[in-house]
Amino acid sequence: MIDIIVMILSTTGALHILVAAIGLVRMPDFYTRLSVTVKAATMGAGLLLVAVALYFAEFATTTKALAVIFFLFVTAPVSGHMICRAAYFSGVKLWDKSVLDELEGKFKPETQDLESGEGPA
Repeated sequence: MIDIIVMILSTTGALHILVAAIGLVRMPDFYTRLSVTVKAATMGAGLLLVAVALYFAEFATTTKALAVIFFLFVTAPVSGHMICRAAYFSGVKLWDKSVLDELEGKFKPETQDLESGEGPA
């Protein structure tokens, strides 16, 4: 039974990573590429690590796999956000058919301070 669960988790994880790879090629601009890659690849790697933890079923291996999953799920979205923020501030352009730029006019380029748009606090 565990073998079937490991196969399902491994296949699902590999498919998520495949979606991330396809998204990297198919998405039109930097921001959407990074978004799909961070989301899908993080989920795919997490599923593969859960499969590893179940397959080996040793305390040391399971603990390491769960620690990697925890740090991956904590750091990947934050690093993706910071990379996109740095790209936006350095002038990487949005896709020419983008409909909305929510940061436009809400930050000072010289200090890179963001305003919430809610007015003064």
